[in-house]
Amino acid sequence: MKKILVALLLFTVILTNAQQIHANRKLNQDPYQASRTISNDLIHTKLKVGFDFAKRELNGEEWVTLKPHFYPTNTVVLDAKSMRINTVKVNGKKAKYNYTNDKLTIALPKTFAKDESYEVYINYVAQPEKVTQQGSAAISDAKGLYFINPDGTEKDKPTEFWTQGETESSSCWFPTIDSPNQKTTSEIYMTVPESFTTLSNGLLVDSKKAKKGKRTDHWVMKQKHAPYLVFMAGGPFKVVKDSWNGKPVNYYVEAEYEPFAKQIFGKTPEMIQFFSDFTGVPYAWDKYSQMVGRDYVSGAMENTTAVLHGERAYQDAGMLADENTWENVIAHELFHHWFGDLVTAESWSNITVNESFANYSETLWNEYKYGKDQADAHLYEDTQMYFMSQSEAKDLVRFHYASREDVFDAVSYNKGGAILHMLRTYIGNDAFKAAMKEYLTAHKFGTGEAHQWRLAVEKVTGKDWNWFFNQWYFGNGHIKMDVTYTYDDVAKKVTVHLKQTGDKIFKFPLMIDVYENEVAKRHEVFVDKATQDFTFDYTTKPKLVNVGARQVLLAEINDDKTLENYVFQYEHAPLYKDRIHALDYLKEHLTNKQAKDIFVKALKDPYYEIRQYALDNVNADKSSKVRALIADLAANDTDNRVKGDALMALAKLNNVADYKALFEKAMQSKSYSVAGAGIRAMYQLDPKKTAAIVLKKYPLGTRVKGALKTALFDVWVGEKQEQFMPLVAKYAGLYPVMRGDDGAAAKKGFDWIANADNTEATQVVVDEMLKIGKKYAKYGISKMLVPVLNNLLVTKQGLGNSASLQKQVSIVKNAITKMQSFKAEK
Repeated sequence: MKKILVALLLFTVILTNAQQIHANRKLNQDPYQASRTISNDLIHTKLKVGFDFAKRELNGEEWVTLKPHFYPTNTVVLDAKSMRINTVKVNGKKAKYNYTNDKLTIALPKTFAKDESYEVYINYVAQPEKVTQQGSAAISDAKGLYFINPDGTEKDKPTEFWTQGETESSSCWFPTIDSPNQKTTSEIYMTVPESFTTLSNGLLVDSKKAKKGKRTDHWVMKQKHAPYLVFMAGGPFKVVKDSWNGKPVNYYVEAEYEPFAKQIFGKTPEMIQFFSDFTGVPYAWDKYSQMVGRDYVSGAMENTTAVLHGERAYQDAGMLADENTWENVIAHELFHHWFGDLVTAESWSNITVNESFANYSETLWNEYKYGKDQADAHLYEDTQMYFMSQSEAKDLVRFHYASREDVFDAVSYNKGGAILHMLRTYIGNDAFKAAMKEYLTAHKFGTGEAHQWRLAVEKVTGKDWNWFFNQWYFGNGHIKMDVTYTYDDVAKKVTVHLKQTGDKIFKFPLMIDVYENEVAKRHEVFVDKATQDFTFDYTTKPKLVNVGARQVLLAEINDDKTLENYVFQYEHAPLYKDRIHALDYLKEHLTNKQAKDIFVKALKDPYYEIRQYALDNVNADKSSKVRALIADLAANDTDNRVKGDALMALAKLNNVADYKALFEKAMQSKSYSVAGAGIRAMYQLDPKKTAAIVLKKYPLGTRVKGALKTALFDVWVGEKQEQFMPLVAKYAGLYPVMRGDDGAAAKKGFDWIANADNTEATQVVVDEMLKIGKKYAKYGISKMLVPVLNNLLVTKQGLGNSASLQKQVSIVKNAITKMQSFKAEK
C-alpha cells in the first residue's frame, strides 16, 4: 500500500492531524494486539461471482478448501462482513452454521485431524454498502468492493468495479480467514458485461460468452498469497502490453490515457530486473499488471500480480514532459511483490517489514536510475515527513494499538525506510543485499516479522544486531543532539561536544569529517552516552568539522556551525544533505555577501532541486549577473521544472517586460511547468491579450493538470470567466488543506465563488469540502473546515436576497450542519 506523502499537500495536513491525535497516547493505553490464532489453514479459494450494479451487490459462490493447522477441530470460523448467507455445505452436504457479528461459524461433520482437508461451499450475497468498519488516513474506506458510477449517471466517468483488501476488507466480498498470517491459492470466475475488461491475480485461463450480453472470465492464481491481496476489477479499460523475461507486464488504462501508458508505466520491466538483481531473488510471479481505477481510496495497492493505482497515476504529455510524478509509487508497489506479497508481515503489528522495504525501494530505484543526489533528496523528504508527523511515541514494530488501521503511518513507512538506510550503511551494501536474499528465501510464500529480519542480518554478518533492533525496531523516537565545538589553537586540537537532548539515549556509530583544507580526514567514533566529547588533532585550524558526515542518521541535530563553516560545507562537502543544510542556514543570512554568493553558485548546482531551491530564495533583482543566470536557466536548463521556476523568478523582477519574448515562447511549450509559467508571466504583462490566447487554446472541456491548471486558474478567475467556475470549484473547495501555488490558486478560486451568485459552483465547492471532511473526520479535518464554511455563509448572506442566493445560503447552512456531525477521534 502506498500512501501519497507529497510536498505539503492535502495528505500532509491529514497525516499531521492524525498523528497529533495520537502523539501523546502512551503505548500501554492501547491493547496488546496478538497475532491471529491459526486454527485452520486456508489452502485454496475458488469464487464464482456476478454483479448487481443497481443494488451495488455481488452474488457469489465460494468453494474454500481448508485443513486444521495443528490441533484437531470440528469447527471453522470465517470472516464474512455484512453478507446474506444463503447456503453452506461441507464436502457437498448441508452444514449447520451461525452467522453473527460478521463471523460465519460452521459446524464440520466430524473432527478433522491435522493435514486432513475439507471443502466448504457457500452461496452468499455481498453487500458492501452495508459494511460498517472504518478506514484510515492511508486507506480512507474499508468496504472491500466498490462500484464506480454503477448507474452511469456521472458524466465523464466510466462504470467500473474494483476491490481493496487491505487491511481486512476482502471478507467484505468473499468469506475467508481475513488475516495476514494466512496464505491461499485462488481462482475467480467473473461474469461481467461483454464490454468490460477484467483483471485479477494470476493468469486469465479462459473467457466464455455468458447469457444476456455477458462474459465469464476465469482467472487462476497458482501461488499462495494472503487474503488481503486477492483482487478483481472490471471496466472499459484498454490494455497496453509489455513484458519482462517472457512474462506479461500489462497496463490497464482508460482510452484517453492509452497513448501515455508506456510513458507512465514503461520503466516497470527495468524495475523488475533491478529489484530481482538487488535482492538476489528473481521476480516470482506469473505476470505483472497495473490498473488505474477511479475514486480509489488510497494511493495504490500491491494486489499480487494485479496492482491498482489511484487516478493520480494518470498523466498526459504535458505533465510527463516535466516528470513522471507516479514513478516512485510504481517502484513501491512492485517491491511489495518481494516484501509483502512473497513474504508477508505475519501481523499488522509487523507491517513495517512490508512497508519500510517498499518505502526504501523508492530510494534504491532513484539511486540506481538517477544517481545519489536524487536518492538522498527523496529519502530526506520522506524523513522530514516523519519528523512533521509528531509520532515519536510510536514503536516501529507496534504490538499496542487501538486500531489496525493506525499502523499505516509515517513511522511504519518513512521512519522504517530511513532505518533500513542506516542499517544498509552500517553493514555494507553487499551484506544488506545478502540479508534480503536470506530473509526472502527462508520465508518464501510464507510470513515474516522483524525478528526474522534481524536473524537474517545476523546470519549474513555474523554479528549480534540486537542493540540496533531494540532501539530502532522495538523502541520509539529518534536521535536529538546538540553539537558544539572548542578549538585549541595552541594545542592544535578541536573537541566536538555531543549532547543527546531527547528522552532516550541512542547508541550509534558516527563519522566526523575534519577539513583542514578541501580534503576531509574521517574519524569514526561510537556514541552511547548522553554527553560525549571527541578530540582530534589538526595542523591548520579546520574550515569545517562535519558531524554525521555519511548523512544517514535518523536525527535532528542542532549544530553550532558558523556562517563561514556553512559556506565551506556547500562548496566542499559532497552530499545532497550537506548542501541543502548549508542553504537552509544561509538563506536566513542573504544580506551577507558570502551567503548570497553561495545561492548564486547554487543556481548552477548539478542537482535540479538545489537549483529550484536557489531560485526560490535568491534576491534576483539587485544584480544583472544573477538576472542573466536566471534568464539562462529559463531558456536552457535541462529540467523543465527548473525552467518553469526560473520563468516565475523573472516574472517577479522590476524589469519583467525585458523577458516578454522568453515568456511568449514558453507559452508554446509542451511542458506544463514551462507553459504555465509563461502564461502567468504574460498575464501579468498583458492580461487581455494573454487571456484571449488562453481561452482560445484551452476552451471549456479541455482537461488540464499540474502547473498548467494553476496558470489557467489565474486567467479564469482574473477574467471572471464564469463558465469555468464549476471547474474551479472542484479544486477551490480543497484550498484549506492545500499548500504552495496550488493552494494559493485554489484560495483565489474559492474567494471568487464566495463572492459570486452561482448556485452550481457553490454546490460543487461545498460538496468537495464535505467529501474531504467526511473522509478524514476522525483526524479532525471536519472541525478545521467548519469556520471556512461559516465565513462562506456570511459572504453569501451579504450579497443580497435573490432566490438563487437564498438557495446558496441554504446549501451552505446544510453543509455546516453535516460537517459538524462528522466527529474526530478523541
